[in-house]
Amino acid sequence: MSELYVGIDVSKDRLDVAFSDGRYEAVNNDGGGRRELCERLSAQGPQLIVLEASGGYERGIAGELSAAGLALRVVNPGQVRHFAKAKGLLAKTDRLDARVLWQFAQQIQPEPREIPSEELQALQGLIERRRQLVEMLTMEGNRLRLAHKAVKRSHLRIIRTLKQQLDEIDEDLGKLLREYGVWREKVELLESVPGIGELTSLKLIATLPELGTLNRKQISALAGVAPFNRDSGNWRGQRSIYGGRAMARSALYMSALVGSRHNPVLRVFYQRLLQAGKRKKVALVACMRKLLTILNVMLKERRGWDPQRAARA
Repeated sequence: MSELYVGIDVSKDRLDVAFSDGRYEAVNNDGGGRRELCERLSAQGPQLIVLEASGGYERGIAGELSAAGLALRVVNPGQVRHFAKAKGLLAKTDRLDARVLWQFAQQIQPEPREIPSEELQALQGLIERRRQLVEMLTMEGNRLRLAHKAVKRSHLRIIRTLKQQLDEIDEDLGKLLREYGVWREKVELLESVPGIGELTSLKLIATLPELGTLNRKQISALAGVAPFNRDSGNWRGQRSIYGGRAMARSALYMSALVGSRHNPVLRVFYQRLLQAGKRKKVALVACMRKLLTILNVMLKERRGWDPQRAARA
């Protein structure tokens, strides 16, 4: 019997499901529809199920499929779209998208990954909401500086509300950290590094839960700080970073920026690169990659900050 691959195109109200044996079906993207689909797929035991990240609409079905022990991978929509274009499939409908997804699963065979736990999803949600609040607070502050006196009171009320919401999010993060001992241990290890505080540690745990489980090349590529070659024939282009997880890269950037001044290992490393003629931006990205390598080893070995070991990382 041939292996069965399944592609699920997720929208707000519907799940379009295509099978590698030619079948197709659609169910409602609600509790009843997801349970019904999960039961049928559990009985059939597919080799791999692939669905796209769809702004959060995929979380319900992904969680149920993962809880049922089915091999599942949530993939980047852009990656699947490039795959479809490479096959000459330019049309786009929900049914066609589901078919492309099972073809992607069968031909690319991405490694199945576990869905984040409920606790990790809560942490990710709080970190993302905090980012949104900080962004809104900055925007409202900018508007206040240019506002007419007739509307300044309105801006000030909004700013006060946003600050209250930010304080509540920070309290929730602290509570989650106290309740979940595994994260508390990781945060303490990460905080031992000069230039990394509690918030940065939580951001890295939320956006890079694989930290401490992969090798240095894999974790660098995942965070988007691995340089990629751009060569063609005799031409040698400048290497540059590409892709990865933006929020994790942002957290690493700020930590490396502080570390290039106050972390003894990163400061020496940064200055050595500048003296070798590297541009400041290139040197800072190298510091981000070195810092990530250090953090990865620390969590893997469950050891705190050690300047001598860090210098050799």
